[in-house]
Amino acid sequence: MAQSDVRDAPSRRLRLKDIVEDPRILLMLALGFSSGLPLLLVLGTFSTRLAYSDVDIKSIGLFSYLALPYALKFLWAPLIDRFDIPVLSDVLGRRRAWMIVTQCAVAVALTLMAFSEPGTSLALLGLGAFLVAICAATQDVVIDGWRIDAAGTDLQGVMAATSNLGYRLALMSAGAGALFIASAYGWTAAYLSMAALMGVGMIAALFAPAYDRAADSRQAGRSAGPKPIWTLRGAIFEPLAELHTRLGRSLWAILILVALYRMPDFISGVMASPLYKTVGFSLVDIGFVSKLYGIWVGIAGAFVGGWAMTRFGLFPTLVVGAFLGAASNLSFSWLSFGGPEVWRLTAAISIDNFCGSFAGMALIAYMSSLTAPGLAATQYALFSSLYALPGKFVAGTSGYIVAAFGYPVFFALTAAVGIPVVILCIFVGRSGERNAAATEAATADPIHPEAAAGDEIGGNHPLGPELASTGKQPTGPNQTGRPHPAHG
Repeated sequence: MAQSDVRDAPSRRLRLKDIVEDPRILLMLALGFSSGLPLLLVLGTFSTRLAYSDVDIKSIGLFSYLALPYALKFLWAPLIDRFDIPVLSDVLGRRRAWMIVTQCAVAVALTLMAFSEPGTSLALLGLGAFLVAICAATQDVVIDGWRIDAAGTDLQGVMAATSNLGYRLALMSAGAGALFIASAYGWTAAYLSMAALMGVGMIAALFAPAYDRAADSRQAGRSAGPKPIWTLRGAIFEPLAELHTRLGRSLWAILILVALYRMPDFISGVMASPLYKTVGFSLVDIGFVSKLYGIWVGIAGAFVGGWAMTRFGLFPTLVVGAFLGAASNLSFSWLSFGGPEVWRLTAAISIDNFCGSFAGMALIAYMSSLTAPGLAATQYALFSSLYALPGKFVAGTSGYIVAAFGYPVFFALTAAVGIPVVILCIFVGRSGERNAAATEAATADPIHPEAAAGDEIGGNHPLGPELASTGKQPTGPNQTGRPHPAHG
């Protein structure tokens, strides 16, 4: 198929039937749950356990550093892309093998935490929390890589939104659920219950198709020479060099865009709770509106973001998300001017959570579209760490800004950060897809030219397996060379 024919062909539009019947969606829900479950068990819930065990407040603060592996996972992500788990990778494929191993390791580490008492074995409890953080962060790298391999750009928004739903359900389980169990049966039972829930992800990993196997097979078939020997140096530098080669000079602008895109949320989020207290809201109001109602509004925003990508495309959704994600902070400026009416808190949190989740889905899909098949785990981990770290560092100065200028000015300033972000989106938001398509076309496989043509539509990643409602069920590999999910 000529590339011009592909460009002129009408684009496929996802329908509800596609999403309901596609097995990847349910698998992504379970994997998202497995990804989100360990987080609070080494952060919020863990801090609560320490506080109710009369651990010194300074020690509780220091224990927060145990979660640093979540921000530093890009350092070992290359190992996930390049090295196999002995024996298990031959049976399950590289990504599924890493999923199973990391999920089992998280369950074991949670069991260690379950039987470690803060009063008698605080160091052992801290070791367990650190192991949970490392293994859970590694699991995130693997699941992100599988999500990118499992679906083309046309479905990344829906996959990310589904993963977000599973993630938030896991936060409820590891937050409120673990506290309820601990209150009734003790912390040992609570952590053992969370370890058992890691089985949800293990089952999903066993049923998840091994898309990386198909990619490896295609690559092996195209290579005339012997299979390359992967080295640690190659595993670390090849993904970075590939990004620079494919994206060219626009890579630097893209990196700035990724680093700034969610910065308004990271900066403002630190001061949200102090604002609630200053305005005069009770803990009951904050807990119900922010921690329960707000989560469901965020889920709705994530799914609307995923729908917008399938309906209007990635680029328009990215630009709109940049505007909404920053402008929504003005709702907190408005909240700071009035009294503690619950309807005002509900309105502000509704706007912030909905717009923030919408923007988050757009960024996740955009970062996914920039990665290269076979290097997705490493490159996505790099992008995701880049978008999180700058905002977290700058957020440390937020208290000084509030002290100097007050809440209304502070939240207005965080909204103003969105202005350069929107401008960057307009000028470089498409460049990742354009460079990926041009590079793929220049190196098209002469035996399978339609593979390059398909990338012209979907960006760096092909459109993915055939959707359920397109009227035909393939009996073999589809246009991308990936097996249809229904056939494994």
